[in-house]
Amino acid sequence: MEEDFASWIGCCVTRKDLITERLVAEYRATLDPFLFDSDCPPGLHWGLAPALPRMDELGPDGSEAKGMFLPPIPFPRRMWAGGTVETLRPLSVGMDITRHSTILDLKMRQNRIAPLCFVSVMHEIKTGATLLVRERQDLIFREGGPKVSTAAPVDAAVNDLEWTVEFSAALLLRFSAFTFNGHRVHYDFPYAVKTEGYDGLLVHGPLQGALLLNQASVAMGRVPERFDYRCTAPLIAGPPATVTTRRNATGAIGRIADHNGVVTIEGKASALA
Repeated sequence: MEEDFASWIGCCVTRKDLITERLVAEYRATLDPFLFDSDCPPGLHWGLAPALPRMDELGPDGSEAKGMFLPPIPFPRRMWAGGTVETLRPLSVGMDITRHSTILDLKMRQNRIAPLCFVSVMHEIKTGATLLVRERQDLIFREGGPKVSTAAPVDAAVNDLEWTVEFSAALLLRFSAFTFNGHRVHYDFPYAVKTEGYDGLLVHGPLQGALLLNQASVAMGRVPERFDYRCTAPLIAGPPATVTTRRNATGAIGRIADHNGVVTIEGKASALA
């Protein structure tokens, strides 16, 4: 199957947007008080130049149908696995931006339960010829059926910052609106539980990433040039979760743990190599 989609590697799409005061205000209204103090807080780029599929261009899960930009992978479930955010220049209100997206790689894997397809996408956000943000996103597509997690609680660590965040349905809906994300696992409870097999509404990977990126920025006193993150277990909306970060010699490391102490995402902030 990997060979069937090899021709999609290198496919690209370019979208344009404008950083408006309203967009920044929407981001602040969604994530305050958990934001680094800057004109355009880190993570704002996740709301810039999203795909804008028409209603008849949506797949069964509410996302843009496969076969438009992403290849027509037959596996029905999609998950956000992680990625890397490189912040090269600050964003500012009034900037005309262009987001150029390219499919970097596609790999088939077999885990102990079912086959998986890993897709990596590179996004470059520019104003004119100036590169502002470069981001790699890693996605996983899998067969249907309940999501199985083998993650276990981990020992507590000494942290420099700790936030308690209530991942309510309203927060998920607002972040979906900010990013124009139609994936039903974030707002359609019956779909998330009965079709996708989760225990409730699923918290977005980028929402968790945005919180960790902002907390790392607060801990370091500046926005890190590089932020790597990896989703390790589903985070279900409802009970409060804990966002923690500790500084180290090269930057900061952080994670989010659910109310049972299970780590759902890990992040590392550092200078560019």
